[in-house]
Amino acid sequence: MENIYMICEVGQAHEGSITLAHAYIDAVAKSGINAIKFQVHLADAESGPYDSFRQVFPFADTTRMAYWKRMEFTKAQWAELRQHCEYYGLDFIASPFSVAAVNLLHEIGVTTFKIGSGETENFLMLDRIGAIAKEIILSTGMSTFCELDATISYLKKYQCALCIMQCTTAYPTDPEQWGLNVIQELRQRYGLPTGFSDHSGAIFACLAAATLGARLLEFHVTFDKRMLGPDASSSLTVDEIFRLVEGVRAIEYALKNPVDKADNSSFRILKAQFGKSLAINKSMKKGQFISLADLESKKPAGLGIPPGSYQQILGKVLTRDTQQWDFITENHF
Repeated sequence: MENIYMICEVGQAHEGSITLAHAYIDAVAKSGINAIKFQVHLADAESGPYDSFRQVFPFADTTRMAYWKRMEFTKAQWAELRQHCEYYGLDFIASPFSVAAVNLLHEIGVTTFKIGSGETENFLMLDRIGAIAKEIILSTGMSTFCELDATISYLKKYQCALCIMQCTTAYPTDPEQWGLNVIQELRQRYGLPTGFSDHSGAIFACLAAATLGARLLEFHVTFDKRMLGPDASSSLTVDEIFRLVEGVRAIEYALKNPVDKADNSSFRILKAQFGKSLAINKSMKKGQFISLADLESKKPAGLGIPPGSYQQILGKVLTRDTQQWDFITENHF
């Protein structure tokens, strides 16, 4: 079993600052993640004056197109971000939102593309991605199975690896929205590597997904959940990401080392220490009959009759005087 592939999503957390974008790479590079993901928005190609905000921030951008424009970097800047990731041995992944963005990413050598939940039926863009990608990661946050059937069938004609992610398009997602059950449903339906894209703003959903067999995990990062931006409250802080990676790696190690409940030989010594033997809970005389009310079980095991065999001595007659709390052996009868 390969290790779970973990993707840290910067998205627009950089707020249009190339310096901040590089700072995020430095902050999470040594957390144990495998990849860093950005979103490539080219306002003129993907938006327009009628584009509406998902979340309005007063005193910030007056239109959503203005917001996308502020999120843009040049091709040279994107290339520098990719090089920065590679410096740390991290994969650079990007989500494009236009054919123009796909072309830009192709020009700087990107081969792994993430399809956002809102783009799963954008076959114009999918066609361009399929023609150049080595790997495609598909989010499913707003898609029905019927819609996904069509998209996955379309993408399978290309010679690229395909992974599908359970995702819920809500910011942040509450536990009843995580859709952990869908991870197995996607895997069974499509026979593809299946992952989980998280917007919960906490580490618990990804930990649960790892336990349920997710092979990829994606989560957003923020320096502070009070920062401006549509994803801040749905993101993990840098410290949370370090804890999440530690937890996921522990879970996958546990899953790779199943416990054999048919064999408890490794607990032989402990079993003796934690086990018990039958004892008398009161002083009794020779000739008295043993009843249930006379018995107790005391540690350790092996100093008398096992408590699991107590019924075998009920009604038996003592052949010697016995002090309170003495262990009972066959020699007492």
